[in-house]
Amino acid sequence: MLREREARPARTTGRAGRSYRQLGANLAVTASTVAEHLGDDPVVFWSQVSRRLPSRAVRPAARALTGGEATWPAAGAAAAHVLGRRSEAEDALARGEAGDFDPQTTRRLADVALGMGQVEQADRLLEQVPAGTRGRAGTEARRHWHLGRMTEAVECLRRAVTAGHATPGERRQLRRLEDELELFSGWTPDLPPVAGYRPEPTSVLHVLTNSLPHTQSGYAQRTHSLLTATAARGWDVHAVTRPGYPVQVGKLGARALDVVDGIPYHRILPARLARTATGRLQQEAEAVLDLALRTRPAVLHTTTHFVNAVVTRAVAEVLGIPWVYEVRGQLADTWAGSRPAEAAESERYRLFTAREAEAMAAADDVVTLGAAMSRRVRELTRGLPSGPVPSRQAPNAVGGAYLEEPLPVAEARRAVGLPQNARILGTVTSVVDYEGLDDLLRAAARMAPNVADLLVVIVGDGAARPGLETLAGELGIAHRVRFTGRVPREQAVLYHQAFDVFVVPRKDRTVTRAVTPLKPVEALATGTPVVASRLPALAELVADGITGMLVPPEDPETLATVLQMMLECPAVRQCLGAEGRHRVLSRRTWDVVARGTVDTYEFLTRREHPQEASA
Repeated sequence: MLREREARPARTTGRAGRSYRQLGANLAVTASTVAEHLGDDPVVFWSQVSRRLPSRAVRPAARALTGGEATWPAAGAAAAHVLGRRSEAEDALARGEAGDFDPQTTRRLADVALGMGQVEQADRLLEQVPAGTRGRAGTEARRHWHLGRMTEAVECLRRAVTAGHATPGERRQLRRLEDELELFSGWTPDLPPVAGYRPEPTSVLHVLTNSLPHTQSGYAQRTHSLLTATAARGWDVHAVTRPGYPVQVGKLGARALDVVDGIPYHRILPARLARTATGRLQQEAEAVLDLALRTRPAVLHTTTHFVNAVVTRAVAEVLGIPWVYEVRGQLADTWAGSRPAEAAESERYRLFTAREAEAMAAADDVVTLGAAMSRRVRELTRGLPSGPVPSRQAPNAVGGAYLEEPLPVAEARRAVGLPQNARILGTVTSVVDYEGLDDLLRAAARMAPNVADLLVVIVGDGAARPGLETLAGELGIAHRVRFTGRVPREQAVLYHQAFDVFVVPRKDRTVTRAVTPLKPVEALATGTPVVASRLPALAELVADGITGMLVPPEDPETLATVLQMMLECPAVRQCLGAEGRHRVLSRRTWDVVARGTVDTYEFLTRREHPQEASA
């Protein structure tokens, strides 16, 4: 029987004691996470780590593993893939198909093939692994899971358990997958009712996946900009991130609270992190409720995907306050976009989109980044009994240094160490496959013979970087491409100002057609013209022939033609850039976005507590 909870003041303890206890808890969380996943399968664990940690932390270990390829062929192949040396990884997989290795090594190579997205090759490798081979069921289950066959993955492992040949890792894998299937099938947190909750009228709590200062993504930047602009309008703003963050991304010294530009970011760092997804979400719901009882928000605000909504909705309901669901993207589409076409018809995709639709319908307010995403919201909710869910728009915007007069190009280039006389095509982005940076490199290779001083600058990091570095070498333009890695926020604006043209060569995917990125808006604000793929979401940002140019996606030849024309016509760049800056500063500032957000908060709180609003 759940007991009612009442608001109570926070306890205080000595700062030094808290710090030591927190460090101990962080180390325990890290150790338990490593032990759990390493015990399942070392090759799979390595692949997961390589996607989570910065490349500067992953590459030394990857190089060491490739050096031991003769001893650990599967680990060496996985490391070669991480380093972008795809041909080396493919050679190892081909040897596995040829029967050069023992069944255990061949099985692990099948896991590597799955990690590379080579499902058919993984199947061929698995065919050579005898039934009953230790770990085979786990790999087969991962293959089903990769394609979205959640129930089949669970049943595969259950059969291994029933037959008595499941490994301890496969038993853990089964518990984890059963739990995730339960989550996708409708699980919700269980919270006690709260008696006598009285919110502060102008207080909001944001429930987040990650945040500054530990994550510098567009997601984190947008969140922080919106929070600071909301605070500037007189609201008391707090934020809280998912359990285990940022320890699970390598920040062992993380504290329970970070304050960035006056915005408090609370962390959920328990002494013991639950082992299952639903267990962690239950921990999160309880922690968010405890925080809410201290900060007393009148509104909760969260972002995609649905796991955030599940927690936020549960807390809002026991407190009796409204909640906002900000749909920044559809991770179901992102997930399916990197897999064979059948993934978009899979059980996982169906359950994923159903939970998203459920969250949208339950929220008191749904907000998107633009018209394309609003259309996607209507598509996903069209089949609900209540009909399509309406949404408002809070577009990506700019503030701070982007509102100031841009530096001269020469001064910006000196500040970031770029050559004065180069003609620079640049981008600031997450370095992932759907951003289409391979098309940019291929376009640059076409331009190189005609543009002697051409330089491509890619600011950011991500899983696709090693492969792009390899591609630049294969195209013979490695000396014309500069990868900076992640840079501090204050440097990003300087890079925008240092480019001749900002390029957004996104692939044509469901996710890229719907999601409007932040960085092109920032580029326009600095007066830099943008050349982008002709996709609905990008067409919302770039007025073709007015603030930039739109080109067919995945067409390096046309991209090269347009970029070369832009580089050869400074007057055109100046005209497009000036109009882009004018439009952004008049329509897309965080102050404007925050004004609409605060108006919504005030409407929701008046509707929820009309007596208090009229008092």
